[in-house]
Amino acid sequence: MHEILVLGIGNLILRDEGIGIHVIQELEKDDAFAQKVDLLDGGTGGYFLVHEVAKYKHIVLVDASLDDFPTGTVRVIHPKFASDYPPMLSAHEFGLKHMIDALIFLETIPEIHLVVISVEDYQEIGLEMSEQVSEAIPIAIKSVKEIVEQIVQETKVPHLKNEVIQLN
Repeated sequence: MHEILVLGIGNLILRDEGIGIHVIQELEKDDAFAQKVDLLDGGTGGYFLVHEVAKYKHIVLVDASLDDFPTGTVRVIHPKFASDYPPMLSAHEFGLKHMIDALIFLETIPEIHLVVISVEDYQEIGLEMSEQVSEAIPIAIKSVKEIVEQIVQETKVPHLKNEVIQLN
């Protein structure tokens, strides 16, 4: 187990709403990256993810957002409380926000970095994403990798050097 979990949230059968899972699937193809972090397809887990998420010091959460930004916009947010989260999709909004509140209550909340991709219509059933959201996947992946690299750099412990100390 690593200290960093990259967690994709979403529902694959609701087209753009599954963007978090699509990002995880692409990251799983990068063996070098997958050796640095744990990757998890969280589906629409909500409460069911509390126990898993509480094990980590750092979480990079990838999800779709219903907001006022153009479809396909990728943003990185560092929320502290459930109320700081942008509007998520109704298929899992209740569980996700309450999961964060549960972690805060249990005092086991990891450092959370949220990568959100703006979507508009998520009610349409289908496995294929819209062109704008599909084009956002490489941008979201780049954001995830930059966040992970920043965490790794900030948490590096300098290695002790062998030193010779002369006592006089």
